[in-house]
Amino acid sequence: MDPFQAYLVYSSLAVALLALIIAAYQYRVQRTRSLATRLQSLVEERTAALERLNQELQRLTATDGLTGVANRRRFDEALEHEWRRAIRANAPLACIMIDIDHFKAFNDRYGHLQGDACLRQIAHALVSTVRRAGDIVARYGGEEFAVVLPATTLVGAKLVAEQLRTDVVKLKIQHDASATGPHVTISLGVASTVPRQGVAPATLVAAADRALYQAKRSGRNCVELAN
Repeated sequence: MDPFQAYLVYSSLAVALLALIIAAYQYRVQRTRSLATRLQSLVEERTAALERLNQELQRLTATDGLTGVANRRRFDEALEHEWRRAIRANAPLACIMIDIDHFKAFNDRYGHLQGDACLRQIAHALVSTVRRAGDIVARYGGEEFAVVLPATTLVGAKLVAEQLRTDVVKLKIQHDASATGPHVTISLGVASTVPRQGVAPATLVAAADRALYQAKRSGRNCVELAN
């Protein structure tokens, strides 16, 4: 083989080797990009799953496990939020405190499973009426519920409370152990104020709570307004 032929052979081999190296490099780059795309897609899926899980956990921590309405923690947060917003807007904010009449007697008579079913029915009735954006129904504790009504005067809140009382009566949940009537009833206390700086939101709840106790002293199954 003369030098020229050798040159051609070696050049061809070099070109082939270079082409092979380039092809291998391109394959590796393409594979790396493909893996990076898959990894990014996987990360996005996992991130979305974690976000959904986080939202579900937040919902669970803000929800009463028995009735499905907001729990006391969520109520306190919502009240604080609406209080600050009402200050900025110089708008009224109302609260309704609700107690199931003679609920201990109901549990003693029918058992706790029926008591739990009663709580769920009443919670559903309350939520069916209180529907505006910003309104919130919460289980305050035991057989007590609480409602927050933004931009609502005492007159407006009283109308809502009367509707809630009527809705529960319409359920006709048997209550032979009640001293108020043959069916489950509720007592309600209503308060409304225009929040201002330097006053705690708890004052609104306290006013509604005092009205609630007045409703109990007045014979139950009624609505009383805070002074």
